[in-house]
Amino acid sequence: MDADGVIDDSGLATDTLDDDDWPVWIDDGTLPKDRFLDRELSWLAFNQRVLELAEDETLPLLERVNFLAIFASNLDEFFMVRVAGLKRRIMTGLAVPTNTGTAPTEVLAAISERAHELQARHARVFQESVKPELERAGIHIEGRADLNDVDRERIDDIFTNQIFPVLTPLAVDPAHPFPYISGLSLNLSVRVRNSKTGKEEFARLKVPSILPRFVQLPDDESGLLRFIPLEDLISNHLEELFPGMEILEHHEFRVTRNEDVEIEEDETENLIQSLERELLRRRFGPPIRLEITDDMDERTLDLLVRELGITEQEVYRLPAPLDLGGLFEVFRIERPELKYRKHVPTTSVALLPADPHGETDLFSAISRGNVLVHHPYESFATSIQALLDQAASDPNVLAIKLTLYRTSGDSPIVEALIRAADAGKAVLAVVEIKARFDESANINWARQLERAGVHVVYGMVGLKTHCKLALIVRSEGGELRHYSHIGTGNYNPKTSRIYEDLGLLTTDPQIGKDLTRLFNELSGYAIEKKFKRLLVAPLHLRKGLLKRIRVETENALAGGPSGIRIKVNSIVDEAIIDALYRASSAGVPIDLWVRGICSVRPGIKGLSENIRVRSVLGRYLEHSRIFWFHNSGDPQVFIGSADLMHRNLDRRIEALVRLVDPPHLAQIKSLLDLAMSDSTSSWWLDGSGEWTRHSVSENGTALRDLQSVVMRRVSSRKRGVNG
Repeated sequence: MDADGVIDDSGLATDTLDDDDWPVWIDDGTLPKDRFLDRELSWLAFNQRVLELAEDETLPLLERVNFLAIFASNLDEFFMVRVAGLKRRIMTGLAVPTNTGTAPTEVLAAISERAHELQARHARVFQESVKPELERAGIHIEGRADLNDVDRERIDDIFTNQIFPVLTPLAVDPAHPFPYISGLSLNLSVRVRNSKTGKEEFARLKVPSILPRFVQLPDDESGLLRFIPLEDLISNHLEELFPGMEILEHHEFRVTRNEDVEIEEDETENLIQSLERELLRRRFGPPIRLEITDDMDERTLDLLVRELGITEQEVYRLPAPLDLGGLFEVFRIERPELKYRKHVPTTSVALLPADPHGETDLFSAISRGNVLVHHPYESFATSIQALLDQAASDPNVLAIKLTLYRTSGDSPIVEALIRAADAGKAVLAVVEIKARFDESANINWARQLERAGVHVVYGMVGLKTHCKLALIVRSEGGELRHYSHIGTGNYNPKTSRIYEDLGLLTTDPQIGKDLTRLFNELSGYAIEKKFKRLLVAPLHLRKGLLKRIRVETENALAGGPSGIRIKVNSIVDEAIIDALYRASSAGVPIDLWVRGICSVRPGIKGLSENIRVRSVLGRYLEHSRIFWFHNSGDPQVFIGSADLMHRNLDRRIEALVRLVDPPHLAQIKSLLDLAMSDSTSSWWLDGSGEWTRHSVSENGTALRDLQSVVMRRVSSRKRGVNG
């Protein structure tokens, strides 16, 4: 969910996890010491909001299943990166108090307490609410005890022919040391007694991840969809795996390991080879969480704790089944009446062909005026993807330059770049191979691009290239024209259908010059200069935002109108937050629309009483970043790739572009108005760090769903043009 983010079926990726996110700011002592919320607990609060969607009985049933799976997937990543990193710093003595002044060991204890509560609540929602509802809808997740004799014969056949050949039981005895337990694998612990010697033995059986997690049972006369968890099916055939042994106990368990990647970059070292070695090392990171079924006997647990080096705090007792991330498979069941109503993205009005049956010349359409596209309401396929596709085939296009942070496995974007290179065009791809958990895929694409003759560079030493930029250079009438795209989301056709993002398509010559310089510096040397229409990290983005916050503060102190409105995935940066506190104290009204982590304490008298914080979660992942400043009635509005976190502002190449067209400014204002309206369903943050969901009015009627409203607005614009 570095939606960015680890891609799951929902797109609710976290996009907020970085082990070395530490401050570059110095406390000047003029503001209260307790003015920040802890970022780790704030992230857990974000995942609680995901869980609250799973608990919402007004949502379509399979969408609730999806949110259960998202919660599990998100929490896995949180442990693999944030908890693992914190534990590592504590063990090495490098951990320092957080910006809230809390000792690292106290933070770890608070995380553990909250995570235990949330995982128990998560399991309870599935067992007591969602699973019974699935059964009422004709979707049964069975145990062996639920099956009749005919069913048992059927699963015996499935086990013998499809599962047994894949299994490898591993004994633990003096000749067989305790096996390595890979991270996030689901396992069965088995205690057996040798029928000849009477001696008890222990074995571990890994549940193969290559097989479906939920095995569909053959149809019967009931017409129901019936599934049995793979681990349950296996556990009921253990006698076939341990012939001549008496099965005494068997239980499920699951280990989470530190799977963060640390790369020591050296300009003389091949970065891809270095990363490949680190990815191999990732598999063997130390364990940081042990999930067990709540019926596990103490003898087996003692063995696991001892062999894995796990503390009592890191053991999570849960009802079976473990790893509810496997529910993504259930979500994919074809039952459209149990899901959100299907939405087909429309083509942006500005990009519609004059002839409804013809094709759009996208170069001509963009030449007529700047185009602001809003995904997934407006199609990525008929805008950005189609533009790159046309550029690859257009004989007048001389060069294509693009940043690739994450893309899909069968990417038409990569295919377009390869076709362009084959056609003799100059093609540059800035590939970020250190995009967390997508490293292997990006290495593969980088090599494929290189073989096709694309100029592939890996950004700058010590900095991730996270900006979303495309530049097409085209010869028109003897002159060169720049077609630019600056977006908030990745060039990924798959996630573009579930990630909410904005992008500007323009032929503005100044933006074209800025991007030309920026791409040259990404493929050449360090970024040192300012840009005319862009704010670029790491040197100038924070400074540019602080400058505009200061202008609003000064305007408010002078008695003039002012205002700041920001939409981001996360806000942690202390320098930005302190500037917002001072602006609030000066009387500047500040609206923060934050999907994930928020370290701001809103509504505190004398500090932040003019700050409101809202969060919106739903069918799409809110992913765009918007920065709006009143500027005495002449709004300065930026969109781009940067969140307000240390990593984005100090250790990444990020870019924001200023929007100037009045219709685009009005569109952004309308979107922000909708999000902050009391009549829109959202979560509200208070000064103590508690998020409260506001989804119904005082009279009990449902509040507006923001994403449904935007969907209707975009559709009505298209109908107005076609009408």
